[in-house]
Amino acid sequence: QVVESGGGLVQPGGSLTLSCVASGFTLDDYAIGWFRQAPGKEREGVSCTSKIDGAVKYYLPSVKGRFTLSRNNTANTVFLRMKNLNVSDTAIYYCAARGRKGEGWGYCKPNEYTTWGQGTQVTVSS
Repeated sequence: QVVESGGGLVQPGGSLTLSCVASGFTLDDYAIGWFRQAPGKEREGVSCTSKIDGAVKYYLPSVKGRFTLSRNNTANTVFLRMKNLNVSDTAIYYCAARGRKGEGWGYCKPNEYTTWGQGTQVTVSS
């Protein structure tokens, strides 16, 4: 399983770092991604990695340059560092892993990812 943490209430222009800790498997063996779902909207990919070459393959255009996905393999943890947050970033944020070792990034589509956490709420408001 994976467990997200680090969400909260932040003012526009602020920063947060989300964490995703895996248990029962080695996160570094799998392609992983961060996703978000705002009220009344579909879940969307925020940033995803490929396990074929280990690279971060995708950032949602609206977060590019503001969000950074990184890993701490020793801690079996993936992070999403978010800066210059704005109201439109308000959502529940999820991390997820693909189902098989060594896969690609699945075009950061939620239905390509099989192991999901419960999510962490990020609210950007003044």
